[in-house]
Amino acid sequence: MTDSKAPGRRVLIVDDNEDAANSLALLLKLGGHETASVYTAVDALKHASVFRPDVVLLDIGLPGMDGYEVAQKMRELPGLRDIRLVAVTGYGRSDDRLRARDAGFDDHLTKPVEYAVLERTLGLLRAR
Repeated sequence: MTDSKAPGRRVLIVDDNEDAANSLALLLKLGGHETASVYTAVDALKHASVFRPDVVLLDIGLPGMDGYEVAQKMRELPGLRDIRLVAVTGYGRSDDRLRARDAGFDDHLTKPVEYAVLERTLGLLRAR
């Protein structure tokens, strides 16, 4: 883990792989962040409105409603338009990155993500 001086963030993790989501949540908690994990697109939209995260780490390959659609819907919800959306996905081609940007993502990280890269991404956020 890094010696980042950035304050802890409120991080919502959305991934249909529950083990991956929970492991990432635990790792981020150990790094001083407040986390919540959800495993479906519908739960992501519901929980984001209540949890009010600083950042959402959102998998693209969700069943049913994919991460691109979730990102677009989050950008339409009051109070969520300015959160930082980060795609954390196995889709890493240049057209995947463009599609993520067009859907409203601020960043695109390809799995597996190194913890130092993730911490740098979280450190770019302004403190609340």
